[in-house]
Amino acid sequence: MSIFSIESKRIVITGGSGVLGKEAVNYLLENGAKVCVINRTPEKLKKLLMHWSEKGDVLGFSGDVLDEDFLLSVKKELKEKWGGIDVLINAAGGNKPGAVIQPDSSFFDASISDLREVFDLNLMGTLLPTYVLADLFPEGSNSSIINYSSMAADRAITRVLGYSMAKGSVDIFTKWLAVEFAKKYGEKIRVNAIAPGFFLTEQNERLLTNEDGSLTSRGETIIASTPYGRFGKPEELNGVVHYLSSDASRFVTGVIVPVDGGFSSFSGV
Repeated sequence: MSIFSIESKRIVITGGSGVLGKEAVNYLLENGAKVCVINRTPEKLKKLLMHWSEKGDVLGFSGDVLDEDFLLSVKKELKEKWGGIDVLINAAGGNKPGAVIQPDSSFFDASISDLREVFDLNLMGTLLPTYVLADLFPEGSNSSIINYSSMAADRAITRVLGYSMAKGSVDIFTKWLAVEFAKKYGEKIRVNAIAPGFFLTEQNERLLTNEDGSLTSRGETIIASTPYGRFGKPEELNGVVHYLSSDASRFVTGVIVPVDGGFSSFSGV
């Protein structure tokens, strides 16, 4: 079997019903993986599972990734149904209005409660599923944790204060845990992250585009700072997801991979 094959890999993905998460689930199923999707909205997951079940072997659980008891119940069911897992993809995340500095406001107008929620969702929503579910990785296996970071962690991007801080923490957590696991468990578990550039999602669409599809001033600034001159397409993350899920990446740990059309390389001049 090719080292790039992900056929029959048991993969858990949090945030699997979001724009980027859904695309990853579709791709993984089409390539023969067994996928467990975790999301917050039961109605949304139910509809998606009807579609995904036609593509392959898929399970779904609705609950809060910040609820340790919920995650423990998922762990128990996965242990019973699958015996263990091979890959954990932490794609859950998001932002809150009060954690964004609006054009007519300042740092001092930020909502502390929203900042805390954004920090919890993005960092603790990555740490807790790892804390609970990584115990399902088999002994002596080549298992993989894939966290979702962001270009907002790479540099100071205006306005997105809470999201930037939280994703920056995801980056250091990724590197720290990669070293910790390597020192304690050898090559059993590798830990990496994907840092998407600018992709249109439910949360940022109105921030970057107008109702008629034209760019807002912020959207124009971002496109001008992206050498490819466009937003990313969700399917353009699949190659990195596949690589980090497969045994082809077995000597890769502790890295954050940009998928950003050159945004992180461009100085603006």
